[in-house]
Amino acid sequence: MNSTVQIIEPEGILDGTKTNDFQHQINQSIDSGVHTILVDFSNVTFMDSSGLGALVKAFKALKAAEVDLFLCSINEQIRMLFELTSMDKYFAILDDRAEFDRQLQKG
Repeated sequence: MNSTVQIIEPEGILDGTKTNDFQHQINQSIDSGVHTILVDFSNVTFMDSSGLGALVKAFKALKAAEVDLFLCSINEQIRMLFELTSMDKYFAILDDRAEFDRQLQKG
């Protein structure tokens, strides 16, 4: 895959115990000069407000660094969290990696 694309795959529960690791991955990606990040949620079973806060913080950092952020494969609980907080209006949420690949091909 293109070196300007980074895929991050958190696992399990994305809560306060994992937000530092997640933020570290985002910062490493920015430092490495990527242009696009996909966070694939297919292995995340639950996300709380701490996880959402980490995503918002990442979104702001990535926007400032002019890095595109996409999310994919979110489950119903995570989708509801995004919708209840209206964050689904700010994040590019895709169904799966195939849809992400199509987005990349469009340019």
